[in-house]
Amino acid sequence: MEDQRNGRRFAVPRSRRLSWDLLYFSRQIPLCGHDRRMNLRTVAGSRRSCRIRISWPAIFLKAYGLTAVRFPQLRQTWYCWPWAHLYQNPVSVGMLTIQRCVDDEPWLFWGRFNEPENRSLADIQRVLDGYCTQPVHLIFSRQWQLARVPTALRRMIWWWNIHIAAGARAKRLGTFFLSTLAGRGAEIQIPPAIQTGCLTFGPLDEQGCCRVTLAYDHRVMDGALVADVLQDLEATLNSVIAEELAALPVPTEPASGADS
Repeated sequence: MEDQRNGRRFAVPRSRRLSWDLLYFSRQIPLCGHDRRMNLRTVAGSRRSCRIRISWPAIFLKAYGLTAVRFPQLRQTWYCWPWAHLYQNPVSVGMLTIQRCVDDEPWLFWGRFNEPENRSLADIQRVLDGYCTQPVHLIFSRQWQLARVPTALRRMIWWWNIHIAAGARAKRLGTFFLSTLAGRGAEIQIPPAIQTGCLTFGPLDEQGCCRVTLAYDHRVMDGALVADVLQDLEATLNSVIAEELAALPVPTEPASGADS
């Protein structure tokens, strides 16, 4: 029997390596977070009337993509090498935190959503469901393989994608990041991220309001612009997104299941 009085030393579990890498590189990004308390009663009402279940992450992914069409700074990335410059992506690529359990260990993966502004909510939800249900070694094959790579080489791969890859960076790491614990009744202050924009939101209260936070790379934009972005995001959620949800068929029986 193991002696409980003595500690033990062991290697970083494979399940924690990618999160460790993200934290390492996120410290180099000067993120600043701004909040807006949003009234989302309109979009919440449209969502409840849908026959197809559309999760809140899917809704925010598309809404942010639409807002980024009007605010190109959200599609820009700061590069330090070989000189300080900005690169603007033509479209948005969203990265969503997905937690999966593998062999009784919690893993964090990142699901990629290309051009959410040009996809239907149903399509975004279909992709999200795949990330949550398909075998991780298939649906997250590159991340699964990267976690096997020794730390020094792993960090070189991250560094290349962050500082050199330019257009390929968006395809691999995204232009914005979404992470939320709203489905668990909790809020995140500022999630660690390496993208220009990092979005998070909390649970809706009884009045249909919630706190939405956008953490942003302060080298690319300033707070006044972010305030406008959050205002535009709220308007988009309660107009374009609500209208798309309302256009879906009305359910024939009450929907069941927890929100995510």
